[in-house]
Amino acid sequence: MTDRTEVLRLPTAFALTCAVVLGLTACTTTGGERPSVVVTTNILGDITREIVGDQAEVTVLMKPGSDPHSFGISAPQAATIEQADLIVHNGLGLEENVLRHVQAGQEAGVATLAVGDNVSPLKYTSDDMAGRPDPHFWTDPARVRTAARLIADRLIEHVDGVDAATVRANAARYDTRLADLSTWMSSRFAAIPANKRNLVTNHHVFGYLAQRFGFRVVGAVIPSGTTLASPSASDLKSLATAIETAGVTAIFADSSQPDRLAQALRRESKVEVRVLPLFSESLTERGKGAATYLEMMRANTAAIADGLGAPTGTTARPKAGTERNTS
Repeated sequence: MTDRTEVLRLPTAFALTCAVVLGLTACTTTGGERPSVVVTTNILGDITREIVGDQAEVTVLMKPGSDPHSFGISAPQAATIEQADLIVHNGLGLEENVLRHVQAGQEAGVATLAVGDNVSPLKYTSDDMAGRPDPHFWTDPARVRTAARLIADRLIEHVDGVDAATVRANAARYDTRLADLSTWMSSRFAAIPANKRNLVTNHHVFGYLAQRFGFRVVGAVIPSGTTLASPSASDLKSLATAIETAGVTAIFADSSQPDRLAQALRRESKVEVRVLPLFSESLTERGKGAATYLEMMRANTAAIADGLGAPTGTTARPKAGTERNTS
């Protein structure tokens, strides 16, 4: 009698142990776990979190201040990708070291969204990259509005358990913020004299911004769409000549990358130019100037306008409440 009673108690004891130790998540496949969305880059991660809200767990693989062209992930992160309900990635060749993990997730049956492939991507026009798609679409807030709608649609379609009405409401609120941002950027850039609307950057990253807001891209210190490339001495000399001809007054270098090449170019040119930092490919930690996409774009707009000679104080800031509180 005693032995039979102990045997009958074993399943109950095991279940209680699982409940206490594992929180009812690892002992059953229907334990009420939240849906999981994995995002590769931190810029897309911020945008996705605005859309998802509290409807799912969002995991962002790329740490603040990282380079999307070169960052890698750990084995546990790779496992997280294959266990997700949805993978959101930039696409167009941006995440060069993570793409194989995204492909592994696809092969495991995880729904994916290559955002850049679906926002009317531009092609590079520089000699070494001509004809290849430019992955840096986020410098155009109009395309980010499209991206946000795509993320909302894919989330509702493929992630069980999310409330469609809540996701749509989140997307609508964020779309208003993005529209306000785009209007403010247009107004701020309009104050730059036409003969000064020339951009020289660390590498080719602002093509979308240039197209949207009427800038001319004179060149890049690294004549490529990736930071993994390197300029030659002749590249620097040619760009220095272009800077002199165009009367460029500022070179913009990515804040997360060493600016020694931009400084070398400044020394090569015969005109006085400043080297100014931009947040071009990564968000920062909170309090470091670009913790969200909206904050990053406002900071970059102000830096470009001030660096290229726009009068200060000529336009208002975006409407109050158009950025999520990050404190």
